Amino acid sequence: MRWLEWLLMGIGIGAAAMIPAAWFMTRRTAERVRRLEQRARSAERLAELGTLTGGLAHEIKNPLSTIGLNLQLLRESLEEADLPEPQRGRLVHRLDAVAGESDRLREILEDFLAFAGRMKLDRQPVDLNQLVEDLVIFFGPQAEQSGVQLRTQLAEGMPAIAADSTLLKQAVLNLMINATQAMVAARYADQPHGGATDLIIRTGATDDTLSVHVTDTGPGIGDEQLARVFEPYFTTKKGGSGLGLATARRIVEEHAGHLSVHSEAGKGSDFELSLPKQSATPDVGEPV
Repeated sequence: MRWLEWLLMGIGIGAAAMIPAAWFMTRRTAERVRRLEQRARSAERLAELGTLTGGLAHEIKNPLSTIGLNLQLLRESLEEADLPEPQRGRLVHRLDAVAGESDRLREILEDFLAFAGRMKLDRQPVDLNQLVEDLVIFFGPQAEQSGVQLRTQLAEGMPAIAADSTLLKQAVLNLMINATQAMVAARYADQPHGGATDLIIRTGATDDTLSVHVTDTGPGIGDEQLARVFEPYFTTKKGGSGLGLATARRIVEEHAGHLSVHSEAGKGSDFELSLPKQSATPDVGEPV
């Protein structure tokens, strides 16, 4: 009966060895469920926010457009009026200041509507490499004017992914604009930075994900700011709405992806937009 003892001992050892693995799998499943529940609650809160405030934002935006139009008409009338030059110049300057603030409020409202509004994804096959190349062509002149050189590092063999091309372009463009502004600000403020001239956009793939990295050579982000960088309305830029990065993150999360940042003070920051690879080459055609 010794063989029976060995058998029972083997079963006991095997069962004991399975306990840590089972515990790990259970914990991993629970963590995944928790993240999905948090995402669902967040989506529900954003939907409520969009419903409650979207109409109000539109009601504010419409009169702002009327104000802007009337300010332009007033400016034209002042330029044609028979007034002494010093007086007319002062009045035109004041009108321009009001018009500038009106435009800024309109931009803030547009950013808010983009962040809080409901997103309906029109999933189509998207080539991330082509998406990056299109954005470089579009944003390149503005970056060059700011003294920033766009560079690309595109991975070969990237599969198409089912995504909303317009929204993904907005997310990546928001990252590029944010990086460019940080680099320019560091250069003019004479802050420590990693060069503040090269902005690198690269693509990559792992077994599970496809990614786009926006890596700048700016001042980097301090630990205190890093913890809040994706919070709505948090900004360190004068006149910024604080919704660019928050909107980018929301777009990525609507695609079941993740937006993260790695930064080193005085050297620069790397924003990584990652999307699940299983959404590559699915059935597409119907909006999600």
